[in-house]
Amino acid sequence: MSVDPRPTTLEKALGNMTIANLQPMMEVLSIPEPRPTRKPAIIAAVRLRLTDDVLRTIWRYLDETQQLAVSETLYSPEHRFHPQHFYAVYGALPEGIIQYYDGEFSLLHFFLYPPFSYRDLPIVIPKELKPQLVKFVPRPPEPAINSVDEVPDFLDRRRRTHGSEKPEFDRVPMIRRGMEPVAVADLFAVLHLIDGGKIAVSVKTRRPAAVSVRRIAEVLHGGDFFDPTAKKRQGQIIGPIRAFAWPWMVQAAQLAELRGSKLALTKAGRAAFAAPPENTLRRIWERWLKNTLLDEFNRVDDIKGQFRGRGRQMMTSPRKRRPVIAEALAKCPVGGWVQVDGLFRFMHATGLGFGVTRDPRSLYLVDPEYGSLGHAKGLLWNFVEGRYARCLLFEYAATLGMVDVAFTDPRGARLDYTHLWGADELDFLSRYDGLEYVRLNPLGAYCLGQTKAYEPTTPTIRTALTLQTDLRVHAAAPLTPQERLMLEAYAQAESDGVWRLDLLRSLTAAESGQDVARLRKFLAARDDQPLPERVEGFLRSVERGASALTPKGRAWLIECRDRKVADRIVADRRAAKLCLRAGLRHLVVHAGSEAAFRRVARALGYALSLR
Repeated sequence: MSVDPRPTTLEKALGNMTIANLQPMMEVLSIPEPRPTRKPAIIAAVRLRLTDDVLRTIWRYLDETQQLAVSETLYSPEHRFHPQHFYAVYGALPEGIIQYYDGEFSLLHFFLYPPFSYRDLPIVIPKELKPQLVKFVPRPPEPAINSVDEVPDFLDRRRRTHGSEKPEFDRVPMIRRGMEPVAVADLFAVLHLIDGGKIAVSVKTRRPAAVSVRRIAEVLHGGDFFDPTAKKRQGQIIGPIRAFAWPWMVQAAQLAELRGSKLALTKAGRAAFAAPPENTLRRIWERWLKNTLLDEFNRVDDIKGQFRGRGRQMMTSPRKRRPVIAEALAKCPVGGWVQVDGLFRFMHATGLGFGVTRDPRSLYLVDPEYGSLGHAKGLLWNFVEGRYARCLLFEYAATLGMVDVAFTDPRGARLDYTHLWGADELDFLSRYDGLEYVRLNPLGAYCLGQTKAYEPTTPTIRTALTLQTDLRVHAAAPLTPQERLMLEAYAQAESDGVWRLDLLRSLTAAESGQDVARLRKFLAARDDQPLPERVEGFLRSVERGASALTPKGRAWLIECRDRKVADRIVADRRAAKLCLRAGLRHLVVHAGSEAAFRRVARALGYALSLR
């Protein structure tokens, strides 16, 4: 019987290790003295000792991360260890991986074997060991999204230091925002501002003007996440988040359109005043997933190169990225706080991946050569895709009320980028760095299509009102910005906390598409007593007035030379169907009947003069 002289994959892997690595192996395996000194003999001795029982014993001495590394590699389709994927899923690399290249020994080396002489080759488990390892190495845990009922009030955050200084920590407060009821109020407040012609955007870019963003921030319930008027610090500014997002989203959902330099409500935007707000918010989210108005990654201001040249050409479409994040979000438990980093690890583990750029070398910090993100290597996903996902969650999903958020100030929130060239002066890489937890709420589940109906979990924000028989409305406390906008659409302010219902304002609101029934519901929900009869009469009068006149389209007003011409035209059977008499010498023709009217007029011997 012949013996195959070719070395096994295990022997090849051992052969790629230095004698300095192999000698500790002999000690761990208790190879008796005198131990071999020549490499082939060492490899043969080590190979002989790697029995099932020995490997099982060594396995028990591995720490949890090392065991996960062996498990992930053993049960992966290629039986290879992928450092970037492992780090993304578990947040750390196992002790012993880097030591290969530093010439240090680790017990992990009995299981994972990198070809030391060829660093570009993958770390593997030699095929001879696989039958032995499957006997006791369990499969890696199934990917899951872990959640908690409450988030901490404070975080102990490592302070940014330089060199080998001892780690220092700061205790920073965690800010929690329940966004479900807030988004409903914000939606109507923004629609009111647009209806009042107060939101201007760039004709070319559709970007909201700074003054418009400030106006929106003033009416947002509880204000924006951060102070939108704060000044730059060391060249960076956090700035508006929710106030910036709303003008983009209403445009993407076609609730508003550009007229001149300002936004104006569309037919759908006017209908939103009377529609269930959850349906409008769902419409906005679904339209946002497909919009091309804005790439959210543009909001990561300090990453340069994305707006021109090759960098712009290499950017992927956000229409392909958003659905991936939405799919991951839909897998979160409703009502549970999920750590954002944990959500990202789940995405990596389940293959929910996306790319922001096809060439990370084209993106950079400060300098396109030295600061290129092509140098980021294993942490590239955190800098690019991770920041993009945080923006989508914080600036758009949270603004629409789909997720509640827990966050801190972004300054110093994440230190993963601080080793990059050009990062010395940056307090944060993105304004979204402080987002720590998200909580999918019932509104979010509805917008994501997880539920067929929406059942709110939190009450609508309401300030108590008292209605008088003289049509005055008294507020028991300061109104929210949304309540004030709603009331002032129908009532005239008389003094602090007092308004009087006004017929002219109410009819103007009705003309803009607002349903008077919504005002009735608004007032009734804030007054414990039934509405006074005079108030009910006022509302009925507004409803009658609002339905008295119905526009049926545009028309032409035609002036006849004299009364005889007008008499002859309206007397004609064909012309009588196309026009109406308006005074002695004028006729009104519907715009859609213009061509037919011209033909009849010519048959009667008349032509429409364009002079």
